[in-house]
Amino acid sequence: MGQYRLIKQERLSGKKQIEKIFREGNSFFIKPFRVIWMPYDQGSMRAPVRMMITVPAKNIRRAVKRNLIKRRVREAYRKHKNILTEWLAGKNRSLDVVFIYTGTQISLYRDIEEKLVLSLQKIVAENEKATD
Repeated sequence: MGQYRLIKQERLSGKKQIEKIFREGNSFFIKPFRVIWMPYDQGSMRAPVRMMITVPAKNIRRAVKRNLIKRRVREAYRKHKNILTEWLAGKNRSLDVVFIYTGTQISLYRDIEEKLVLSLQKIVAENEKATD
């Protein structure tokens, strides 16, 4: 049951770390997400994957709606984060991932979940190419 939790250590925070991932990270676009990720060598006491979700106020004006989207994305990530954690388990590496919701409408949960799973699979695929 503990594998489906989203603990504080799995959240990306810190201004310097966030600026670095936006400056140096790899990115791709799967509508409605722009995904930015950056690999790291496994550090001590660090979660294998740290993530952050952003919903620009420019696209979704109402804070209530932005928070709804963040909750849906967070739940979908929580349920499917094992795609990344299982892949990283034997690699002794970790990732920082930022999900930027670029849509202008509120998507249904199943649509968000489907696109998020595709995004996680693409991160794994691009990391496989980079390590080969």
